[in-house]
Amino acid sequence: MLAYTYIEKGLFELKDKLKPQIIDEKDAVVRVTLASICTSDIHIKHGSVPRAIPGITVGHEMVGVVEKTGTAVEKVKPGDRVTVNVETFCGECFFCRNGYVNNCTDKNGGWALGCRIDGGQAEYVRVPFADNGLDIIPDSVTDEQALFTGDILATGFWAARISEITPEDTVLIIGAGPTGLCTLACVSLKNPEKIIVCERDESRRDFVRKHYPEVLTVAPEEALRFIKANCPNGGADRVIEVAGAEDTFRLAWECARPNAVVTVVALYDKPQILPLPEMYGKNLIFKTGGVDGCDCAEILSLMEQGKIDTTPLITHTYDLKDIEEAYKLFEEKRDGVIKVAVKP
Repeated sequence: MLAYTYIEKGLFELKDKLKPQIIDEKDAVVRVTLASICTSDIHIKHGSVPRAIPGITVGHEMVGVVEKTGTAVEKVKPGDRVTVNVETFCGECFFCRNGYVNNCTDKNGGWALGCRIDGGQAEYVRVPFADNGLDIIPDSVTDEQALFTGDILATGFWAARISEITPEDTVLIIGAGPTGLCTLACVSLKNPEKIIVCERDESRRDFVRKHYPEVLTVAPEEALRFIKANCPNGGADRVIEVAGAEDTFRLAWECARPNAVVTVVALYDKPQILPLPEMYGKNLIFKTGGVDGCDCAEILSLMEQGKIDTTPLITHTYDLKDIEEAYKLFEEKRDGVIKVAVKP
């Protein structure tokens, strides 16, 4: 089968690999029907994910059809259309029992697919702990609608949940990339008083205004002034940092009011500085990633009800054989790209 493979820092290649097989009784093999490229894949390519293993098939955003299951799999069966969770989790360890599945202590726990074990930018993928990692797609939900459920939508949903948003809050989301837009969709479900999106790219600010006309937008260089003008208590009540760009960590806490919650979802290429003397007295609560992907079934239910639709994020579609060009488009942010769907 064709599989896009991490060779070494700076190099991915489309290779012919053996089709995956059941290794453990809790495994399932899924025929991938649609996959996507994530910014985290770009981080692997640049060497920013040290735990990524050369030789693995990359990709952790995918949907497909179950082809085979191990003898202990009960939740799904061959023929089921499913989303694949970005997290691999046993469901039994201390962290899994408490909902912190990103920290699962199994050897394949946490973000393993497309990082430490073969992922889904391929024709087939083996999913460990299939009863936990797969969710059945409702008949009325398309592959395109479900594509982001297991990763960036799960991230946005989790970020909105842990930020403790109330109807009286002003929520600032920093970054309107794919994960930021998924976060916006999920924050909107909380019905806060006001949502502000901070984004450098004008075309992405236009995207927000088109699809969320009630949301305010601002460029980073204007953010501090804008926030003070639009927030009665001198800053946002909740700040969700999704950009991971230069200076966005500082911007997040600077734009927060005293005693606010700052949720950091972004994956940074470099260490960030927490300047405690400057922050003294703001009494901020920081919550940090990565995602605990526990909410996929609820997300799919919300899609079925018509409350979440992220299909507008898919701006380009490529065949798997052309994935190299898809990566170039995505990494270089050409042609107004937001997300790329890949068809095996």
